Amino acid sequence: MAKAISTSSTIFLSSSKSISSLSPTILHPSRSYKHQTFTKNSGFGVRCEAVEVAAAATKPVTIKKKNSYEIENLTTWLLKQEQAGQIDAELTIVLSSISLACKQIASLLQRSSIINLTGTQGTINIQGEDQKKLDVISNELFCNCLRSTGRTGIIASEEEDVPVAVEETFSGNYIVVFDPIDGSANIDIALTTGSIFGIYGTDEQCLVDYDDDTLDEAKQKCIISVCQPGSNLLAAGYCLYSSSVVFTLSIGNGVYGFTLDPSYGEFVLTHADIKIPESGRKIYSFNEGNYDLWDDKLKKYLDHLRKPGSNGKPYSGRYIGCLVGEIHRMLLYGGIYGNPDNKNAKNGNLRLLYECAPMSYLIEQAGGKAIDGHQRILDIVPTQVHQRSPIYIGSADEIEKLEKFLE
Repeated sequence: MAKAISTSSTIFLSSSKSISSLSPTILHPSRSYKHQTFTKNSGFGVRCEAVEVAAAATKPVTIKKKNSYEIENLTTWLLKQEQAGQIDAELTIVLSSISLACKQIASLLQRSSIINLTGTQGTINIQGEDQKKLDVISNELFCNCLRSTGRTGIIASEEEDVPVAVEETFSGNYIVVFDPIDGSANIDIALTTGSIFGIYGTDEQCLVDYDDDTLDEAKQKCIISVCQPGSNLLAAGYCLYSSSVVFTLSIGNGVYGFTLDPSYGEFVLTHADIKIPESGRKIYSFNEGNYDLWDDKLKKYLDHLRKPGSNGKPYSGRYIGCLVGEIHRMLLYGGIYGNPDNKNAKNGNLRLLYECAPMSYLIEQAGGKAIDGHQRILDIVPTQVHQRSPIYIGSADEIEKLEKFLE
């Protein structure tokens, strides 16, 4: 019997000590356990000294544990930026409305094959490109969300011939430029797509009627107010539609990424203060199908990237066919993306106002660089809403290497 008691006591003491040393407050947070007796079912008691010994051996240390349920969504983040004076209440509302449009577009993309939203609309946009069904629908979603805020004055979109002035009763002070679906050719095969946006301020409201097809002096003035250099941007970002839906944003104090949690429909902060890796992965992204149409200096640069470096490996070639996907990878991994001019496209293929400028703004905020081959993208003043521009964008060291080849 004595042996049985001894064995039972030892086992129980070992178990109690293990629990206490892990977290004494698990037993009861409001009670002192010094000299507390714990009784087993057999009726034999064992005295537990674990708390007393631990307290004598070490000084109390307070460790703040991160709550697994503690998350920061986009709305909370925007309100904190507003409280800190980084943005005003009106810009907070505009950005929230853009995020809502992105959620709606993401939902449509996920079901596009099911609800017959693949294929072309049968119309052509101002650039002479066939419009996909979702190009038209996404443009309407963006416009409606921005109009409903009452904080947007002018809207300029890839899918609109001219900038659209919001009705006087709802007009605000911000100019929003956007590409509702970037990489829309990828929709039908379920590859990466995205939305791009930029937000400018304006000195005066632009309230004109766009019902007729002529551009009078007032309308021309509106277009001029839209055509600002990227250095004037107040905010810019994109939404990536892929295996995850990621809303990436900058308001001039760094780049932040928010991933959509489908369980409750909120963008949650997952990438805080993104910086392009200084010695990132050696990745280049060019549409090399146009190689023979490029300038000889650019060809030499590409030839250089293909040759094995000091580690015996050449650069890895990646091309998604979606600017948003290219920039998202670059922000996280580094590298360089190029969409240069060529013999068939003297000014490149991408639009300066609502593609090149917003993305260049983001990349510079993350520590990278963006040029057109001669000057900084953000310094170029557009003369037309749908003006195109060559672009080379990525890690600062990669752009600087390119510049040496282009000299």
